[in-house]
Amino acid sequence: MRYEAPETIDTAVSLLAGAGGDARVLAGGTDLLVQLRADMIEPELVVDVKKIQSMRTITEENGGFRIGAAVAGAELSEHPKVKAAWPGVVEAVDLIGSTQIQGRASMGGNLCNGSPAADSVPAMIAAGTMVSIAGPNGEREVPAEEIIVGPGKTSLAKGEMVTSLFLPARPARSGDAYLRFIPRTEMDIAVVGAGVSLTLDEGGTCTAARVALGAVAATPLLVQEAADALIGTKLDDAAMEALAAAASAACNPIDDKRGTKDFRIKVAGVLARRAAQIALERARGN
Repeated sequence: MRYEAPETIDTAVSLLAGAGGDARVLAGGTDLLVQLRADMIEPELVVDVKKIQSMRTITEENGGFRIGAAVAGAELSEHPKVKAAWPGVVEAVDLIGSTQIQGRASMGGNLCNGSPAADSVPAMIAAGTMVSIAGPNGEREVPAEEIIVGPGKTSLAKGEMVTSLFLPARPARSGDAYLRFIPRTEMDIAVVGAGVSLTLDEGGTCTAARVALGAVAATPLLVQEAADALIGTKLDDAAMEALAAAASAACNPIDDKRGTKDFRIKVAGVLARRAAQIALERARGN
């Protein structure tokens, strides 16, 4: 295995594109190193991107925030402006592992690992996060929900890598939240995760919403029907019940030792409703 630590995106892309065999990007390494040590993967090349300055910084842009793909969770949670604008996203990233893991794990790595149960991904999707990708054919930008295409699989082509994630400007009277269910109190993989972002008008009517679920299908889901249940309402009990029903209906989970299909379907609706309530309170400024 060859290890490279380039200092520019162009060099990193060139290395990835030129690899004859499997090539992997090392951002935080909290998934990659575990997979290496467990002999789950045997890459020909590992490209460490932590020396690329733009991938290690958070910058304000057009009222939103561009977050380098290798920015650690601990750094994100200590950024007061991001935390104030998108608390649900930050809370989701905070759930990735222990304090020690937080010093290494990144949003970019959590996304590109391709896990349907990744905590930060439903929150990113609900927030409308755009993902910047660099590759041999130049740069492109896609919504976060288009990255994971199956367990452990992404839509990235050979030689491509995620360079940054863009959280858009937060509209007035908006709020977001992320909740998950796990068997233990912490440091576990989500059995179900739910992210909600919504915006209210001056009268308290919901004018925009995004609802995303994790660990209930082969990929994280953007559930338009659940968002539609909220839009145009004052988020009363009937709207929240419709949201929960739509969230549950969108699920196509597996049975495993951590949760049955029926359990996951039920919990998805419950968590989506609870996350929507928290987002609503935040949008109201409470």
